[in-house]
Amino acid sequence: MLHSDIQYTKLRWLLTIGGLFLYVVDIWTDIGLALKYFQEKHYVWTGLTLVFVLVGLLVTQIFSYAWYKDDMNDVLINSEGNPTLSGMSKDGLAVLHLFGMGIFTRYYHLLKKGFSVVWTSKNSYTVEEKTNVHQNLFCLATDLSMLKLFEAFLESVPQLLLQVYIVLGHNESSVMQYLSMALSFFNVAWALVDYRRCLRRSLPHIKEMPSGLPTVIYLLYKLCTITSHILSYSLLLILSTYSTIALTILWLLGTIWTHLLQTNFCSSRGLELLYRAVVGVILTFTFFNVKGQDTKVAMIVYYFFYSLINIMAPSLLVLLKPELQTATFLLTVSGMIFGGSVLGLVSLVLYYLLLHPRGKWREADEVDGLGKKAEITRRIRTFLQP
Repeated sequence: MLHSDIQYTKLRWLLTIGGLFLYVVDIWTDIGLALKYFQEKHYVWTGLTLVFVLVGLLVTQIFSYAWYKDDMNDVLINSEGNPTLSGMSKDGLAVLHLFGMGIFTRYYHLLKKGFSVVWTSKNSYTVEEKTNVHQNLFCLATDLSMLKLFEAFLESVPQLLLQVYIVLGHNESSVMQYLSMALSFFNVAWALVDYRRCLRRSLPHIKEMPSGLPTVIYLLYKLCTITSHILSYSLLLILSTYSTIALTILWLLGTIWTHLLQTNFCSSRGLELLYRAVVGVILTFTFFNVKGQDTKVAMIVYYFFYSLINIMAPSLLVLLKPELQTATFLLTVSGMIFGGSVLGLVSLVLYYLLLHPRGKWREADEVDGLGKKAEITRRIRTFLQP
């Protein structure tokens, strides 16, 4: 019998459809919001809203197509050297990605293969064959979840920051804005949990992330720290739009640190530099183990400065804009920042001390960096570690 940790189930297939729906609705809501801003002659907000959508779309298309090309050249995946992959040539895939259909192409391939396995399979596989089939499905899901993670931090998180800044700083609010923020929030939550679970399941010698309490605590840790950071950044932007310079510096620091770690994720130098820039964006909002190494010290340093920013942002607003000291929104947002920071950090400590998956199956622990590399594909082995 196939171990449940590496079994692609009917529920997993249905959740993939749910992820696709959330992805589409999130993007179309942002486009609708951009049209609303344009009609109201808020051209800067219109431009920024669309830029975040386009950047997320463009970057995911670039990586998706590059990974398809890598898979065609990988003897473990394409041992016969076929000029097509999943029935599509390089030129056909290039056209689809040129029109922004890369994510949808991957969803189609995953759902099609998953359907044939979990809904129509007649149990004609041996145990070894079934393991390989389900392993392959999780590798496809992991590639897709990585792209969704990129999209979440290049589009949903900046979009959330922009809309929070507009609502708090300009007293502009509408149903469409709140809907956009809610969908962005849920898209980020989905991307974080889906990525972590898919990554661990695609590497069979890493113990699966348990369901229930560990997942809830991990999600609390990520969402609370990210949300409190977004609120702090929005207060700094309210204080002065020149705070974007500080955000740019933070991104540069994250990118430079990733560069110093000498990541080896991509097959080309140019793509590797783009990857490091994307990781820099992610590190602006939350911590990830970039190279699967011992990160205890790095994580402590990161969250020390995280706490410093979360304390500094509302304090500076009170000191430099005393007229806002009694403003209801400032008191509310400050409470959310401090409460979210404390809850997030407590969840982080609880998770890594008590609930973090451990055991002989793991390849490398996110914090202590132990273990040997898996013999699967280099790309999955070098993915960001949550």
